[in-house]
Parts: sequence; structure tokens; C-alpha cells
Amino acid sequence: MSFLEMFRQKKQPSANIAKERLQIIVAHERATRDGPDYLPNLQQDILAVVRKYIEIENDQVSVSVDNADNCSILELNVTLPG
Repeated sequence: MSFLEMFRQKKQPSANIAKERLQIIVAHERATRDGPDYLPNLQQDILAVVRKYIEIENDQVSVSVDNADNCSILELNVTLPG
């Protein structure tokens, strides 16, 4: 790798970006379907906190809860602008 290549940005193919966004949307839909009652409010609060520092849209934050065995796992995905 040459010195100049370190500063060149490699663009991610648009198909990969679309796939990642679709995965976030699907995860969001699944979370809202079977999620706990507090989840939408939690998502709005997290969105408000992130917006203090970065301008993002509503669909760029997804929150989900997965239940496995005796514990719940909170998954948070925030897509930051590039």
C-alpha cells in the first residue's frame, strides 16, 4: 500500500449499503412486532441523545431486544453519516 492510498477513500458498493440498510429495517420491524412496550420510547430517547451531537434521521437508529435463555440482549444500531 502506497502512502497516497492511505488517504483515498474506498467507496463501499451501493448494493452492500442497501443490504445493510435493509437488515436494519428488518431488525427494526421484528423488534417492534414482538418487543416490549418501552422499546419505542427507549429508541426515541437514544435518538434524541445522538442528535445532540450528530444530525441523523429517525430510521438511522434501531433498537431491539432478543430474549435467550434467562437473559435479554439489547441491540442498538446507529447509522452515522459518512
